[in-house]
Amino acid sequence: MNLVIDWGNTRIKAGWFTGDRLVETARYVSAEALGLALLATPPRYVIASSTSRPADELRQLLDAFDGGANWLLMSSLLAIPIQNAYGTPHTLGADRLAAAVGASALFPAQNCLILDLGTCITADFVSADNTFRGGLISPGLRMRLQAMHTFTARLPLIDNVPDEDAWPPLTARSTKEAMLSGALNGMALELAGIIDEYTNLHPNLRVIVCGGDSSLFINRLKPGIFAVPELVLQGLNRILLTHVQP
Repeated sequence: MNLVIDWGNTRIKAGWFTGDRLVETARYVSAEALGLALLATPPRYVIASSTSRPADELRQLLDAFDGGANWLLMSSLLAIPIQNAYGTPHTLGADRLAAAVGASALFPAQNCLILDLGTCITADFVSADNTFRGGLISPGLRMRLQAMHTFTARLPLIDNVPDEDAWPPLTARSTKEAMLSGALNGMALELAGIIDEYTNLHPNLRVIVCGGDSSLFINRLKPGIFAVPELVLQGLNRILLTHVQP
């Protein structure tokens, strides 16, 4: 199988593919933990992407484990199967570009809005001519909660975020609940506004939601939105397949 690695800000996500079929996913807290998994399931080809550090650092950490796999490192110089119209491609996060490739593969020749809900929120637009046009970045859920604690004297640090069934009310009755309400309801309203603005511009828009916090929000957004939790992994695999034999 081929291995796709997405090294994010908080953890390492990996997916094993046979051709274009995702067989298994896993998350790791360290490169060493991923290395042990490589010993158990040696890959044929690997593509690695990192938003927090150079991808070749991960390659070096895993040298002792990979068993001779052929490696591809995601960068702004790597050829991809869509056009990139971003003004500063060298600063564009590999995860954003990979998600765009995944969206374009799922919905070819269609306007797509990708909402990636992780450490940050990214809202990126891929036009119907399969071109990445750019987007926006704003603080994600835990970043908002952390900021309220860090930049005030008395607001607590909230580590545990409730699930969809324990969503806080708009009119909260405690400080902790008010912080959660502001973060969660604020994000939901922000996402709804972004979708409305793009839909006004592109009526036949496809909206795709991914990222670690996507499950919290998908049922609070308008119907007809596609949840694709592993969109970045699927996009990275699509890029890998354009460079190697399946």
